Amino acid sequence: MSDNQLTEFIERYLDGSMTAEERVQFELLRKNDAAVESKVTEHVKFIGLLKQYGERLELENRLNAIHNEIDVHALKEEVMIHPVWIVRMWRNHHSKISVAASIAIFGVLTILILTGKLNNDKSKYQQLSEKINNMEKTVAQIGHGRTPVKPKITRTPANFRGTGFALTSNGYLATDYHVIKNADSVYVQNAVGESFHAKVIYTEPQYDLAILQINDPSFKNLGPIPYNVKRAEGDLGESVYTLGYPADNMVYGGGYLASAANYSGDTTEYVISVPVNPGNSGGPLLDEKGNVIGVITARQTQVAGAYFAKKSTYLLKAIQNIPTDSLSKTLNLNTKNKLAGLSRTQQSSKLKNYVFMVKVYNQ
Repeated sequence: MSDNQLTEFIERYLDGSMTAEERVQFELLRKNDAAVESKVTEHVKFIGLLKQYGERLELENRLNAIHNEIDVHALKEEVMIHPVWIVRMWRNHHSKISVAASIAIFGVLTILILTGKLNNDKSKYQQLSEKINNMEKTVAQIGHGRTPVKPKITRTPANFRGTGFALTSNGYLATDYHVIKNADSVYVQNAVGESFHAKVIYTEPQYDLAILQINDPSFKNLGPIPYNVKRAEGDLGESVYTLGYPADNMVYGGGYLASAANYSGDTTEYVISVPVNPGNSGGPLLDEKGNVIGVITARQTQVAGAYFAKKSTYLLKAIQNIPTDSLSKTLNLNTKNKLAGLSRTQQSSKLKNYVFMVKVYNQ
């Protein structure tokens, strides 16, 4: 095998485009050939370095955008005129204010040092020091007595958006492959607006499925998953529904199973009557008891009212195919359904904490 062929195999292995059989064969080759294993390790490190460089550029661009967005002088006037508004603004944007203030202070100090005025006029330095202390006291007074809120960084709009849902309480999610395809970075947002960085750990493009893992240090376990992934197929005509993010807020959609195969005869997908819009892709399809029976995939533009969902049996197969070395935490699916017997409204209320908006960014 030439170096170019080996490199191609490694890239296909890492991006999940290999078939299950090819993946098994390649893993055996890695195990038995130290040179191949070394090449894979080097390739992973190289990709990691590229991602780190991209994330550094993204951070620099974000900081520059924050600096341009915040008008410190205007904020000062608003503090004096609208104290109630500024407290509300502080809760939502205190991270931006802190960054902008830090940049402004650093710039002033740099100018003073370069011009020599900082060394020649100690009284001005003392005045500046007092102003900084006063600023810190003002910030402390605004935030006094408040429960610390996780800083939120406002990002530019995502290049693409979809939906994902929790497989485990420790941060593994399912979504569609086409949602995260070609992503440089992926974030997921919960129902209360908190965003967490996530990474793609496995994909099966042939079934349009992807598995994500939240790897953000601020993420806390979700608690026991209230639903399970059903192994048996749904019944024709049974009532089904989904929750997803075709809009900024979670949207409910209800309907029924229209067919056990799509219009091309592909039996890996259901045809459903549930309305599907851009952003619904990757959301869970649930039956009346709250079992996950599919993953929303797409809508058929050529046929009015035709929407599809990948059957849950293929999601289960994808989970089984994940290489063990790709899992940093255990991935054990819940086998008990706590939603059975509840009304649709009660089920939706419990489900909302386990369904996420998936935001994809690329350069």
